[in-house]
Amino acid sequence: MATKQGSTGELLFVTVRTEYLQQGATCLIEEQDLVYRSGRGAATHPAELDTTTPARSNEAWQLPVEADPALLFRFSALTANAHRIHYDVPYATGEEGYPALVVHGPLLVLAMLELVRREAPGKTVGSLSYRLRRPAFAGERLLATGAPGERGAALRIMSHREERHATAEVTFA
Repeated sequence: MATKQGSTGELLFVTVRTEYLQQGATCLIEEQDLVYRSGRGAATHPAELDTTTPARSNEAWQLPVEADPALLFRFSALTANAHRIHYDVPYATGEEGYPALVVHGPLLVLAMLELVRREAPGKTVGSLSYRLRRPAFAGERLLATGAPGERGAALRIMSHREERHATAEVTFA
């Protein structure tokens, strides 16, 4: 754990490492770097969301992502994520200062992996590294895009207002 002063207030960085074993053998290692901020930050978010303008990309792989309140509520339940920014509109807008419900970061990652599953069906993902960069909000017209390479793919989630809500790199096994 490390504490730092950021432009939006005090930040706490925590690394969580989980090893999954099957019959005594390690089959998966997951490492997450989590950032917690104190209080309401100074980050600026749009006052109102444009839910009509689509994201545009020239990348080879593309998949529209529709994150509505029902999906966010279900994903919160499925993942046991009780943070109210994902399902409680008055809390997300009034207390946290967001313009709408916040789309879960792991849901954005799953959308990028769905893009890989659809576009490279014969490939097995060997590794995944991702970074959540800017919040995406319920109702926005999000687009998962990808640029395939020889050994993997570069992926991102974008909207008309943000080129990179989330980015990821996958390598094929």
